[in-house]
Amino acid sequence: MDIIISIILIICGYLYGSIPFALVIGKLFYKTDVRNYGSGNLGGTNTGRVLGKKAGVGVILLDASKALIVTLLARYILNALNLNSDVAYICALACVIGHCYPIFAGFKGGKAVSTAIGFFFTVTPLGSILALLVFFIVLKISKYVSLSSVLASGSVLFAVPFLDISLVGKIVVAAVILILIYRHRSNLKRVINGTESKIKWM
Repeated sequence: MDIIISIILIICGYLYGSIPFALVIGKLFYKTDVRNYGSGNLGGTNTGRVLGKKAGVGVILLDASKALIVTLLARYILNALNLNSDVAYICALACVIGHCYPIFAGFKGGKAVSTAIGFFFTVTPLGSILALLVFFIVLKISKYVSLSSVLASGSVLFAVPFLDISLVGKIVVAAVILILIYRHRSNLKRVINGTESKIKWM
């Protein structure tokens, strides 16, 4: 029974992560499919580029809430049932995978930045704040959202061995960061080639 409950929670984590908020907001409020414009990515950056800052911020906040809600809710349920709370980390990982490869959007989703940040806040709030500082400093200097995201998440990766969490938690945090970096591989190539798009609002 414990295994069944854990599997159900993990599946729910994936399904919630699969909700493409960029697609929902675009079609519901702007009658626009953001996948047909800009980079075609279902994330906050492309949404902001296509639909404007307000829509972009909305998507970023909703995407960040995904892993945050999944992790906290899974912990609550697992603790209430006296089950292994490490399953909450697996649920968060499933949520991030769902965001990147959503079943509700043809398995083509975002790049995990906002969702990862939401998860990091449940694991290391201080580390998340430092990562955000790294993000905005690099963004201010380079104007590259992709490079800022990778370097900010990389700062969290260096902190993983020192986190006061279980081994499973550390592995999941590292896995989320590696997924984020992997999802940005084409962006990093364009940064190196000087063809990556820069933001204009900072």
